[in-house]
Amino acid sequence: MSDSNTGPAVAGVPDPVSSRAPIYLLVRIIAGAIVATTLIFLLNNYLTFWREWPGLTTFLAHQSWLGFDALDEPLVPDLLQLGWLQLGSYLVALAVVVGYVMATPDRCLRVEADRLSAFSAYIVRVAFWGVLIIGLADMLISLLRVEDLLTGLVGEQLSQELGRPQFRGQYVHFPLVLLSFVIGLLVRSLGFIWLALLVVLAEFQIVLFRFVFSYEQVYMGDLVRFWYAAMFLFASAYTLLHEGHVRVDVLYTHFGRRAKAWSNIFGLTCLGLPLCWIILTLGMWSRASSINSPLFSFEISQSGYGMYVKYLMAVFLVVFALSMISQFCSYLLTNVANLHQEPDAEPDASGSAH
Repeated sequence: MSDSNTGPAVAGVPDPVSSRAPIYLLVRIIAGAIVATTLIFLLNNYLTFWREWPGLTTFLAHQSWLGFDALDEPLVPDLLQLGWLQLGSYLVALAVVVGYVMATPDRCLRVEADRLSAFSAYIVRVAFWGVLIIGLADMLISLLRVEDLLTGLVGEQLSQELGRPQFRGQYVHFPLVLLSFVIGLLVRSLGFIWLALLVVLAEFQIVLFRFVFSYEQVYMGDLVRFWYAAMFLFASAYTLLHEGHVRVDVLYTHFGRRAKAWSNIFGLTCLGLPLCWIILTLGMWSRASSINSPLFSFEISQSGYGMYVKYLMAVFLVVFALSMISQFCSYLLTNVANLHQEPDAEPDASGSAH
C-alpha cells in the first residue's frame, strides 16, 4: 500500500487523495445502494400489497424482461404506469446514491459509517418506543375489556370496535407508531435496560397474581412475549455496533488489524447481509408470506381476551433485518477504512463520533 493511500497528510485530517480513491467511492456507493434499495423494497412492498400497485415482478413479467414469463393478461395502462414508477424508484434511489458520493468525494468512510450507524440506531429507537407505548396501551385496553370496564368508559359502540383487531390496529396502534417516530427523533438514548426491567416486572406480576391472588389473564403473558421478542431482535444491531456479540472462534482473537478487517468483510457480505435479505424476501415476497400475511389479517392470538399485537411481532423481523443491514453496511465501511488505515472520525459537538 503506497503512502498516498494509507494515511492522513496531517494528524486527524484524511488525505483528500485517498478519500477520492476509486475503492473508497465504490465502497460508499455499494453500502449506500444496499440500504437505499432495501428501503425502496419495503416501500414497494407496501404499494404492491396495500395499495394494489402491480409490483416489480409483475411489471417485468408484463415486459417479458429478465427471463420472466409473459402475463396471461397484460397490465392495463394505469397499472403499467404505476409499474414504471416502481421500477423508476429503484433507479432513482441508485442515482441519488451515486450522485451523493460523487458530489462528496472527500468524505471519509468512517464518517459515512457513523451516518449509517445513526440511521440504524434511529430505526431501533423508533421500534423500542413503539413497542413500549403500544404494549402499555394495548394491555390497558385488554384489562378493561376482560374486567368489563371498557363499555362504561368509552360507550358500547366504541367498546365493540376496540374488540376488532382491524379497528384497534388502525386507530390505536398505527397512531402510536407515528408518535414513536417523533419520540425517536427527540430522545437519542436507547433504553434497552428499561425494557429488560419491564419484561422482568411483567413476568413478576404474573407470578405474584397467579400464586398470591389466584388471578391470571391471557394479556399478561402476551405482554411478556411482546416485549421480550422486541428486546431480543431490536438489540441485535445495537450490540453489533458496540462489538457486543459473542464470537465463537479460536482464530479471530489472534488476527491482526487487517486480518480482522478481511474476516469481518467476508462474514458480513457472505453471511450477514444474505441472511437479512432472505428474511425480507421470503417474508414479504407475496401476500401470503410469513411477514405480510399476519399484517394483512391483523392476526391475533386465539386465546380469548388477549392483546391484539401478534401481527406486530411479524414487523419485528423487518426492524431486525433493516437495522442489521444498515449496521452491516456501516461495518463494511469501517473495516475497509481499517484496511486503508483511515484515521478515526473526529467527534461532533456532542462529543460523539456518531
